[in-house]
Amino acid sequence: MAGLARGVAAAILLLSMTTFGFAANKVIVILDASGSMWAQIDGKPKLEIARESLRTVLQSVPVDDEIGFMAYGHREKGSCDDIQLIVPPQAGSASAISAAADSLKFLGKTPLTSAVKQAAEALKYTEDKATVVLITDGLETCGGDPCALGKELEASGVDFTADVVGFGLTADEGKQIACLADNTGGKYIQASDEKALQEALVETVAAPAPEPAPAPAPAPAPEPAKPEFNFQPTVVMAEGGEPITDGNAWEIYKANADGSRGDSITTEYGAYKGSLEPGDYVVVARDDEAKVEQKFKIEAGQVYKPLFTLNAGTMLIHPRPSQGADISEAASLNFVYPGGSTTHYGDTKIIVPAGEQKVTVQIGAGSVTETIQLAAGQKIEKDVIVGVGHIVLNAFYVAGGDKADSSGLGFEIVKAKKKIDGTRDSVEHSYGPDSKFWLPPDDYVAVTTLDLAVVEQPFSVKVGDITDIKVPLDAGVLAMSASGAYSIEILSPKKDIEGKRKALGLNYGDTWQQTVPAGDYVVVRHMSDAGHDKEMPVTVKAGERSEITVTP
Repeated sequence: MAGLARGVAAAILLLSMTTFGFAANKVIVILDASGSMWAQIDGKPKLEIARESLRTVLQSVPVDDEIGFMAYGHREKGSCDDIQLIVPPQAGSASAISAAADSLKFLGKTPLTSAVKQAAEALKYTEDKATVVLITDGLETCGGDPCALGKELEASGVDFTADVVGFGLTADEGKQIACLADNTGGKYIQASDEKALQEALVETVAAPAPEPAPAPAPAPAPEPAKPEFNFQPTVVMAEGGEPITDGNAWEIYKANADGSRGDSITTEYGAYKGSLEPGDYVVVARDDEAKVEQKFKIEAGQVYKPLFTLNAGTMLIHPRPSQGADISEAASLNFVYPGGSTTHYGDTKIIVPAGEQKVTVQIGAGSVTETIQLAAGQKIEKDVIVGVGHIVLNAFYVAGGDKADSSGLGFEIVKAKKKIDGTRDSVEHSYGPDSKFWLPPDDYVAVTTLDLAVVEQPFSVKVGDITDIKVPLDAGVLAMSASGAYSIEILSPKKDIEGKRKALGLNYGDTWQQTVPAGDYVVVRHMSDAGHDKEMPVTVKAGERSEITVTP
């Protein structure tokens, strides 16, 4: 990979020497910044190879040469007009061009014909000698004719030359743009792969060239500095997407002999640059539920800038009880995506692998499942309507009376329709006052229990309902005491045919308080010694407190 980068650098340097060095003309270098430059050669994005090669070449250009820099496809994805002269031709522009190249976003199309035309006009090619160096990894995609343009510029220019570097093109593709160089007397260099590039360089370097003025022997090249960071990965949601720099994680492991994950080395977050010792590694790039894994062999002195593609998308799910209702923070959302599942609550933003997503949203007793097709790089925002009504239940000792606020208060919601065996399906339970339920549309019964008082109240629910239900218990509070009692028992007042009363409740100890339906009862004091039990009648009124003391 390093050899290929040096090869591209040598190709551009050769163009610089043959076009800028000897003629001392103004030159504009045009760099293809289209989305295809994210493609990799030997694990390294082409855009990184181009940036590094350009930086290396510019360090060798004489300071008097006037070099400009133009790019296309770096600001908009679908525009054929996205062409910009970023650095006008000027002496000492090396650092400005390098900085401009490093800041480019590689997004759009390939209007290379229009770009060469604009560069020629910026150089006033009809008045002065002019040279354009085009570096492209793709063919014209905006309807231009590079061959016809070459003839036009050659015919109308004072001395115009276009040199073209076909970066990663096939031989057939190269023929389609080589005519731009041929028709202007320039050179076309094929840089499809390392071998082809080296052969092109040998042929070009060995070709006869004008004798330059004698120059002093070059100083020995300095020893290359050891890179501060030798591992600088980038992660994108989808091929050609923007790098993710926030919210993502990098998990780095030593690799076992079989290539599996070994010991964990580190976990980093966001944009990451690291220095790894030579060896074999497994690196996992992760963002939320999406992840991708690659294996690497780190060698001393090499810098690695791999690209990780998550092949994932983003979903924003807003759970609502009904159309137009507020988002429910009580909702649970279960996501089943390719390779896994997870559960979130309330308003949810989630990154998941691309593919078929099953999203089940539950609010109370209501739930709905939707299937969503999510493409890599896609962002889907969606309201999911569960279709429930909201019920708030409270109990009162008597209609219009005191509210029951005991922790022993319980509500069970059952279906109104009985099954064939006479029972009803239970739907939900809750305890205490102000019990809230989210229920699908249907007929229900609220079974309310407070101590010995049990009341059933039917009700119906429609989608979007917000209903307060007040359950009258028609009950009072019975406070009982019996000094020295082993237990206290409440019985029905009426004896059956066998002379026995129905037992309604029993408590161990000598005091007891219970909520009971309004009516007549018998309170029995049980003693530990046989023959000392005693009973007393009592009447309980709805909404009132009754106190009774069973004396010896």
